Amino acid sequence: MVLKIVQAGDPVLRRKARDLTPEEIASPEIARLIEQMRDTMRDAPGVGLAAPQVGIGLRLVVVEDRAEYQAGLSEKELAARERKPVPFHVLINPTLVVEDAAPAEFHEGCLSVTGFAALVARASAVRVEALDAHGKPVSLRARGWYARILQHELDHLDGTLYVDRMETRSFTTAENHRRHQAGRSTAELRAELGLPERK
Repeated sequence: MVLKIVQAGDPVLRRKARDLTPEEIASPEIARLIEQMRDTMRDAPGVGLAAPQVGIGLRLVVVEDRAEYQAGLSEKELAARERKPVPFHVLINPTLVVEDAAPAEFHEGCLSVTGFAALVARASAVRVEALDAHGKPVSLRARGWYARILQHELDHLDGTLYVDRMETRSFTTAENHRRHQAGRSTAELRAELGLPERK
């Protein structure tokens, strides 16, 4: 079953989500929600989905970056983004630690801010401690695009959208991003937008 993805302006996207209890994690309701979130993410399609994005204020995230989503990018673009396929997984009650704060800046979009994109600087590498779908502890390290996905999705759990972190002059419709900016380096885009070179 595909759930409705709530859009910017819905208060649930601005509230801090609460942790799930061990009883909730073990419940059939949460197992069903995880399945529905996975189906919703794939239907969109997207590379991550947080429970607040389907109107539920719980600290629960699903992530998957399929190879087919990367097919339109050149080898050079994939390398610049450090983007590789990521298998489907679930993170419950996650906490994030920045391991490499060096900023990586690329365009980002969001299923809850449909039709737009903007440059967002994110930490290059992070570590996430969480529970999996069965309530077992997991610890994962991520670099590049995977680290970006995790930071974006965990932001949702704290009521933060990418528009809070974006380079405002770079805000664009998805259509204009495809037409004018796809395939160009962040440095070229910053120069065109009259933004200072990022150190």
